[in-house]
Amino acid sequence: MAQPRADAPSKIILEGADLSRVVDRIAHQILEKTSGATGTALLGIPTRGVPLAHRLAARIQAFEGVEVPVGSLDITLYRDDLRLQATRALGRTELPPGGIDGLRVILVDDVLFSGRSVRAALDALKDLGRPSSVQLAVLVDRGHRQLPIRADYVGKNIPTALSESVRVAVTEVDGADEVRLIGGLQ
Repeated sequence: MAQPRADAPSKIILEGADLSRVVDRIAHQILEKTSGATGTALLGIPTRGVPLAHRLAARIQAFEGVEVPVGSLDITLYRDDLRLQATRALGRTELPPGGIDGLRVILVDDVLFSGRSVRAALDALKDLGRPSSVQLAVLVDRGHRQLPIRADYVGKNIPTALSESVRVAVTEVDGADEVRLIGGLQ
């Protein structure tokens, strides 16, 4: 897959307020589909999935008063492209108190593309416990799946060309909230 050039044109798809509305919508969908989020834990996939998981938990608590446990799931050692890319630092895996056994675990990530990161997350998850079920929430689904993986909760579908990329920025990591489409724009 070709990566967009550093000087490739870009377009903002979601700005800060839009991103907040999308997170609110996903939180409402989780509440509806999980009967109030009881027995649910959110695990963010680093880097930007972790703050998104915390935001979802905060919104669920604001809407329903339900405190959903949040953790992070580092997938670095489970990736199938480790030998193809430069060395990466290991992230942190932090499980909610009490673990994940018997809980509905919702994996949270910023962009769903090929599905390989989600596959790595599923492999990592099986080494940590046995949830009752696993679901997936993503801020952006850009298509081009290479594996049969589908998100249960999608903030925004952004059809893209393989020559384009989607960059998510969140305040906690990048200092601002936005979703940007890079490359391929005329």
